[in-house]
Amino acid sequence: MVIPGSGSLAATFTPAAETRPRTAAKRARIVEAALRHFAEHGFEDARVGDVADGLGIAKGSIFQHFGSKNGLFFEAYKHAVRSFPAYLDAPPEVLQRGFWDILRYWLERTEHLVHEDWIPYRVSLLGNHGTDLALKRQINRFLMTEDPYGTIAFVRLGINRGEIRCDIDQEMIVSMLDWTMERFQDALLTEELDPGLFRRNGETPEKKQTRITQFVELLRGAIGAGKPKP
Repeated sequence: MVIPGSGSLAATFTPAAETRPRTAAKRARIVEAALRHFAEHGFEDARVGDVADGLGIAKGSIFQHFGSKNGLFFEAYKHAVRSFPAYLDAPPEVLQRGFWDILRYWLERTEHLVHEDWIPYRVSLLGNHGTDLALKRQINRFLMTEDPYGTIAFVRLGINRGEIRCDIDQEMIVSMLDWTMERFQDALLTEELDPGLFRRNGETPEKKQTRITQFVELLRGAIGAGKPKP
């Protein structure tokens, strides 16, 4: 009988509590490396072997942790999206002004946020527009389940303040806001992604401000209600 903590077994035995942090740290390193690799090469041209080589680990180790290239990208996508601020992370003075000022605040900061760190934005673009249908379904389920941008709480704020209609199903408003915000912000930043939305080239700061104002007014006309509570 071998007593734990004695003999040769003790030299090789590692309690699960010690292996778990190391495993989590390794997964985090892989995801960080994958984020940059996908951002630089796109989804189709990215290679799991290249990620492994950059980290100095076996490719099989990545498959052991994530199962497939799709699994690795999905983890990178979730990490990217979770790094973005939620609607209600706006400054207190903006929150106090209510739903429409919060919306405009984030729209006006769209370009700035991307310039702060282009890698998460690039990976989110790939997930939203550049992956296969099976992976896109996973991404959609994640967005609906986790609500990483806090859209539900944001819409509830607008309803509670009397700024958003309460005669429309809340889930419909949340979905509408997610769909339209994603496409509009993408178009502001990458016109080539959807040239049909904005047909004229030569964007100026003044033109962008006008489009933001018009976008907010169109949304207000669709889901806005009454005067806000003070």
